[in-house]
Amino acid sequence: MSKHHYFLAAKLPNEVKDYLNEWVEKNKLDFPFARWVHSEDYHITLAFLGFAEESMKQEVIDTMSQVLVDERPFTLTLHKIGTFGPHKKPRIFWADVEQSESLNTVQKKVYRQCINIGFQLDKKPFRPHITLARKWQGEGDFDIETLKVFEDSPSFTVNEIVLYETHLDKTPKYHEYARFALGEKE
Repeated sequence: MSKHHYFLAAKLPNEVKDYLNEWVEKNKLDFPFARWVHSEDYHITLAFLGFAEESMKQEVIDTMSQVLVDERPFTLTLHKIGTFGPHKKPRIFWADVEQSESLNTVQKKVYRQCINIGFQLDKKPFRPHITLARKWQGEGDFDIETLKVFEDSPSFTVNEIVLYETHLDKTPKYHEYARFALGEKE
């Protein structure tokens, strides 16, 4: 068994990672979180696999392109900033995207295939987001009124799903292990 965690995610284009990183650099002093995510690690998780047996990981690699064969690249638009966890001391600080039927369809297909392979996945409803930081460490309570919508709401195209491998001892810590293009027939 590997010592790494694995997850499947919608890959973000570099321009969106740069946009989010610029936003973070301009605003992070207003939001004192303990750990900020490296901009290369920004993504939208579709299915968190955790530790993966080699045979199961290989089955993901061997079957995911076929599972996604009818899916085409789609456009997402950044929407707003939000949090997960207790309102006064949130665990996760994130950016989300506007509702997308295409993203939901791709996530359901990826999730279902991982279940079919035998992975035990989180059963919480899918809430697409891009984690920016973790663990509130402000002296006072977090003020939810400070959250905002992105001013220019950039849009971007998702044309690839990636199987990432986590390396906790590195920065950035997510390594592209396998890639699955949308809209490509084998």
